[in-house]
Amino acid sequence: MKNRLIALLLLFTVILFSSAEAQTTARKFEVGKNSFLLDGKPFVVKAAELHYTRIPQAYWSHRIEMCKALGMNTICIYIFWNIHEQEEGKFDFSGQNDIAAFCKLAQQHGMYVIVRPGPYVCAEWEMGGLPWWLLKKKDVALRTLDPYYMERVGIFMKEVGKQLAPLQVDKGGNIIMVQVENEYGSYGTDKPYVSAVRDLVRESGFTDVPLFQCDWSSNFTNNALDDLIWTVNFGTGANIDQQFKKLKELRPETPLMCSEFWSGWFDHWGRKHETRPAKDMVQGIKDMLDRNISFSLYMTHGGTTFGHWGGANNPAYSAMCSSYDYDAPISEAGWTTEKYFLLRDLLKTYLPAGEALPEVPAALPVIEVPEFHFTKIAPLFSNLPDAKQSVDIQPMEQFNQG
Repeated sequence: MKNRLIALLLLFTVILFSSAEAQTTARKFEVGKNSFLLDGKPFVVKAAELHYTRIPQAYWSHRIEMCKALGMNTICIYIFWNIHEQEEGKFDFSGQNDIAAFCKLAQQHGMYVIVRPGPYVCAEWEMGGLPWWLLKKKDVALRTLDPYYMERVGIFMKEVGKQLAPLQVDKGGNIIMVQVENEYGSYGTDKPYVSAVRDLVRESGFTDVPLFQCDWSSNFTNNALDDLIWTVNFGTGANIDQQFKKLKELRPETPLMCSEFWSGWFDHWGRKHETRPAKDMVQGIKDMLDRNISFSLYMTHGGTTFGHWGGANNPAYSAMCSSYDYDAPISEAGWTTEKYFLLRDLLKTYLPAGEALPEVPAALPVIEVPEFHFTKIAPLFSNLPDAKQSVDIQPMEQFNQG
């Protein structure tokens, strides 16, 4: 009798775990009529844009929890090619660069993930995420069908696929959408190139979730591909109906999404800190939710562009600050703001029946740096060797300098 009872318990355990696994692996995110569908039910994406590169790994969990407590259900991330392949052919997805760990952490907190692997991502990041060593090939044509460039893009995408394709939602992970290129309509018109990038994204293993492309309402048709979802980017104060007017005319039954709703703006050296009114941001999100429009808030938490990874606009040349605070709801230091609580008050009214927002995580402790004084200097030019004339000035990349 005892052995029979043990056998029955084991059988029940196997059935229970098999059922749980089936429920996990059978999840499906897809495009429905005027709505995204999760397991066949309407689903509004409320995404918070975070960049793993701009948040120390020890703080990843805290920032994701902050987004969850804000009322978001998804985390949106760029993949920064040049931080993963700093030397040609040498990839690093460990530690601070462990994108799979970041996505799994989001899943542990009940959050879905949207992946934006570029290859160009902009993001006010050095060379828009493209590796410096591409420029060692003097005739390279970036963001085109240049054979060398596309070969390297393909290699990079396959490496990203190894990390993240197994984490698609139908495989038990939490990745629900993947983006192809990034705002290419603001750069040029080249459908064959965008099509080739789409194919590389699919070949890297992202075949089980919808692929999309993002642009502005003024140029999204420049490179629009029939088999991709079209989304638009705009900021606070925009007229929501006007932003989606053309898209609704061309695709009256497509789910609508603002793939970047700009909460603030980035800072340049030598200029004042950029800010945008909190009430305008909240009103814009309310207008979208009332119309069943999904969104990703860029940025929900900007963080810091550490080291030499800050990008620049050109022309005219204007460099970005290390701070990527972005006047976001979660400050650069990870603190709550007026924007945070105004948005939280809004989003808690759009929760599914029976759900409540978790408590806002406590701010992490900070250290105090004691006052100190500089007493020595090392003038640059007096410490350089004697100057040598050259008639053939070469770019820094030709000397293996990124």
